[in-house]
Amino acid sequence: MSLLTTISSCSENSRIAYFSMEIAVAPDMPTYSGGLGVLAGDTLRSAADMGLPLAAVTLAHRKGYFRQYLDANGVQTEEPQPWNIEERLSPEAPVITIEIEGRPVAVRAWRYDLHGVTGHSIAIYFLDADLDQNDPRDRVLTDRLYGGDSDYRLRQEIILGIGGVRILDALDYKAAVYHMNEGHAALLTLALLEDQLQGQPLATANDQDIAVVRQKCVFTTHTPVPAGHDRFSLEQAHRILGDKRTSFLEKKDCTHEGLLNMTYIALRFSRFVNGVAMQHGKVSREMFPEYNISAITNGVHAATWTSAPFQSIFDRHMPRWRQDNVTLRYAIDISEEEIESAHTQAKQLLIDTVAQRTGITLKADVFTIGFARRAATYKRADLLFTDPERLVRCAHEQGGLQILYSGKAHPADEPGKAKIRHVIELAKELNSDAIRIIYLENYEWELGALLTSGVDVWLNTPKRPYEASGTSGMKAALNGVPSLSILDGWWIEGWIEGVTGWAIEDNDDEADEAGSLYDHLERVLLPLFYSQPQQWRRIMRSTIALNGSFFNTQRMLEQYVVNAYFPEERVQQTVEKPDAVLAR
Repeated sequence: MSLLTTISSCSENSRIAYFSMEIAVAPDMPTYSGGLGVLAGDTLRSAADMGLPLAAVTLAHRKGYFRQYLDANGVQTEEPQPWNIEERLSPEAPVITIEIEGRPVAVRAWRYDLHGVTGHSIAIYFLDADLDQNDPRDRVLTDRLYGGDSDYRLRQEIILGIGGVRILDALDYKAAVYHMNEGHAALLTLALLEDQLQGQPLATANDQDIAVVRQKCVFTTHTPVPAGHDRFSLEQAHRILGDKRTSFLEKKDCTHEGLLNMTYIALRFSRFVNGVAMQHGKVSREMFPEYNISAITNGVHAATWTSAPFQSIFDRHMPRWRQDNVTLRYAIDISEEEIESAHTQAKQLLIDTVAQRTGITLKADVFTIGFARRAATYKRADLLFTDPERLVRCAHEQGGLQILYSGKAHPADEPGKAKIRHVIELAKELNSDAIRIIYLENYEWELGALLTSGVDVWLNTPKRPYEASGTSGMKAALNGVPSLSILDGWWIEGWIEGVTGWAIEDNDDEADEAGSLYDHLERVLLPLFYSQPQQWRRIMRSTIALNGSFFNTQRMLEQYVVNAYFPEERVQQTVEKPDAVLAR
């Protein structure tokens, strides 16, 4: 019996509770903003596929994140994305009450059952404060994902962490492991400690009580820069969270630079902490040297992000690839012609969508670059335009270029919005018969799937070491689309030069990095695409076999089970049946 089978068939002592501020559950549910939420959704889809005894907790986000509009000059405006949760979710009976800013706030949960490929389902609980008995100020606390000011954010994190634990208690869901996907849910540790104390004041908690909580908690950090971690002033904490809880956290060194720091709370009360790629683990250990931080590299849900044409091929050649993603390794035996045919179909679907959205018809036989992600400055969307004359010359001499951009900037991120405007301004200047640059508005799930499957190469140019992991290139790999990327995040692990894609050479000077990017386009990628199509097809095939078979959430979750959730199960099995375990 495998370890996963053992865990799945265990009693409630093996239950897992997964907490995330955002979860991408379905395309028509705007409950996510970007990579963190998509990762959470992919994690849960794989948990359902694998039959893990897991439930998830998030907020309802009745008004979603935001829909992005871009005018002709690239100016971004936003509007809410309200959705009818009553039509998509099932109500749960319990209503719990927590205290926020001295007021009682009632919270209920709505349930969504996520079904896996083998029929197993997991429950996702959406916490909702829009109840008649609440103060009008509190009824809107579960409305907007990452909306409002920092007071609003702290109130939301109290609902997610403390309210989430209380809801699970009310539903009689007793978890052995509480997994915090980023620090937004760190306050769940306080709720667990209060449960452990059984009504006694927090101030009475001793080392043994804290050890009980630590034994239950797993924390995944996603942010490689200090400014990205949620921090609140002590005035806010005392006023909103309360004096007793805040004073306790202060005494337990959960503050940093005079601020209550959610990452430090999660670090201090977790027995297992991990970054989301090998390099991010290193960066995190440098940021928090007093903690033991491991690394489990992110993945994507293979069946979700594989385009329909490739799904058909995989079903024919590897019928169990959905249940066993490692089987994608055998894509190396699929004919090059089938790979090319599937990609041609995916590219045409993308071209049709671009035409529908913009009125511009792209050419199927022209090399197409994709760049789509959150419009943060460190992503450097405009690195490709460092030397626009060289880029235009390359397009004219090599056979043409098509470049597709997409990505939202947070409503409060003015530098990120400026990046969008800059790219669109450059597109106006550079567009010609030889080069076509399009920025597609409102980047979301379905557009992301079309882009990652339909372009010819996936471009990623973050400023090192700010890319914690990145997952869009993993989605591209499942569809035979190689990456051209800075060596940061996951790409350090996935890169095999000329086999799964290409690395832009590291350099502290942006102009030199851009030069490496241009060199690759001029000397390698475009000549291969236009003059050596057979070799290009081989690269597409090896990208699926080598990267698609590894960078998936099935492999990722297996690592969480054996390293983070139930490491003692592996030790116990090794002791009881060493030969059988070692043979796996």
